[in-house]
Amino acid sequence: SFPGGRRDPADGDAVATALRETREELGVAVAPTSVWGQLRTLPDRHGMTVAPVVASLGPLEALILNPNPDEVEEVFTLPLAHLLREENQGYTHYRTASGYGYTLPVFLNGPHKVWGLTAIITELTLELLVPGQY
Repeated sequence: SFPGGRRDPADGDAVATALRETREELGVAVAPTSVWGQLRTLPDRHGMTVAPVVASLGPLEALILNPNPDEVEEVFTLPLAHLLREENQGYTHYRTASGYGYTLPVFLNGPHKVWGLTAIITELTLELLVPGQY
């Protein structure tokens, strides 16, 4: 999943929350000028509203992560080229007890299967970054 958490009273907005959570969870200070924008808000399975924020962290080779072990079990990345390959893209179909069904994206063949809200945010980001390719 992506860094995230509840908005603190000191956070001015969703962007400030995202930057603080990234600093607290990954030890990465992201400058507000590195923020590209905010995706549409999404509901999570607990009824909370998630406000994804997209920012540039610069080259991964230059990035030094210091994950908080109390909040982060593991960190991994997937190249854009991997996410864009059709063989690594799929969908999972769900049905609720009431019979309502829905479909969510899933990204396969990496170190982990990317699914749920993380896959939805990944899909929205790909639609924004490479609209002609995804």
